[in-house]
Amino acid sequence: QVQLVESEGGLVQAGGSLRLSCAASGRTFSSYAMGWFRQAPGKEREFVAHISYSGAGTYYADSVKGRFTISRVNAKNTVYLQMNSLKPEDTAVYYCAASYSGNYPDSNREYDYWGQGTQVTVSS
Repeated sequence: QVQLVESEGGLVQAGGSLRLSCAASGRTFSSYAMGWFRQAPGKEREFVAHISYSGAGTYYADSVKGRFTISRVNAKNTVYLQMNSLKPEDTAVYYCAASYSGNYPDSNREYDYWGQGTQVTVSS
């Protein structure tokens, strides 16, 4: 079992920045690729970013590429999502997730464990 706990999100103005973190406990953190997803009201959960086991590889949704950065510190069992140049359409509940297989990084079905989610609201 892996337990994932996201940091508190928040309210930020358009153009601003916010960093989310997700702390993992349980099994060896470095055995899991990690991802961030988000879900806006009335919409399906969508992929945001993925990072490989070691952190050497990253992958982003087109909608956040160049604005968001995913990173991880395995020694701290933590994955981060740095969000810059935020837009109102980034408003959503953000979830971190852990994938043992590391395959199909943009598919939520590939992730084995999920955090509880944290609200990010971007005002215009």
